[in-house]
Amino acid sequence: MIKHLSRSTAALSLAVVALAGPASASPSGLSRPVASLEMPEPPAAAVAIDELQTLTVEAPHPMTGYSRAKFPHWATQFGKCDTREVVLARDGVNVKQDEECRAVSGTWRSQYDNKTVTTASQIDIDHMVPLANGWRSGADTWTTAKRKQFANDLEHSQLIAVSAASNRSKGDQSPDQWAPPNSAYWCTYSRAWTHVKSLYGLSVTAREKSALQNMLGTCP
Repeated sequence: MIKHLSRSTAALSLAVVALAGPASASPSGLSRPVASLEMPEPPAAAVAIDELQTLTVEAPHPMTGYSRAKFPHWATQFGKCDTREVVLARDGVNVKQDEECRAVSGTWRSQYDNKTVTTASQIDIDHMVPLANGWRSGADTWTTAKRKQFANDLEHSQLIAVSAASNRSKGDQSPDQWAPPNSAYWCTYSRAWTHVKSLYGLSVTAREKSALQNMLGTCP
């Protein structure tokens, strides 16, 4: 039997999960997802600009010891639904899921490249601040529990459904190395990136900070 999830029913499903227990305001521990119809809105530009000034500026940490396995991702959120499927349902329109909670149809608007995608296999769930970038900017010292929270964070602007092509073009690059082809999204992108780094106490490089300042300058 295929389940049909409109935006309203997807939100209701997430709301049920959210009500099952309090969500933590801190990224230091695991928390339940918060109901939403899209990636949680990052703070206003003025707030992000202030947050950016508080971030430690330093050279990237070495990749020694890095592995994606050290960031347990796509954790089960409820039932048979893992983080990827929750974000697909959250960010899509008229999403249909099978009995295993896998999206079998729907429509997604990829904000990075402003493309419409109608096949779930062509959608990636991007970590706004990539796992490898997180490692280079402080996550190398974290516990596994904190890295799991970072990799599955539905409370903040860390996860977004985008075209696989744009996500793979981005890879683990920082804003000084890659920016969304859709320049209209630069304001949201820089606000989200800065906010996630601020929440998790991650550092930035000098070039990264400069690029973020320029992108935040595109905000109205």
